[in-house]
Amino acid sequence: MRRRVLVTYDISNDKRLRRVFKLMKGFGLHIQLSVFECDLSEREIALMEQHLSQEINHQEDQVLLIDLGPSRSSPGNQIRSIGRHYGPLVRRPIVV
Repeated sequence: MRRRVLVTYDISNDKRLRRVFKLMKGFGLHIQLSVFECDLSEREIALMEQHLSQEINHQEDQVLLIDLGPSRSSPGNQIRSIGRHYGPLVRRPIVV
């Protein structure tokens, strides 16, 4: 059975932050700046935790994994928003 996990992180170093972001893109949907929604099996959750643990500084950084329960077929069915519509964060290129 797959579980929906909300992953949020606070990484104090820019290099580690970029590595964690890149890692998380492989596990879930980027929904806010440091927040991912992931539908994963127990094995995938363990693998994600292992990779995250290797990337962060355990004294300076924090990663929270919030289990939202069994996955459903449509993304976002357990998350409600107040204000702007809830959906994946769309990043656009910035030209300077």
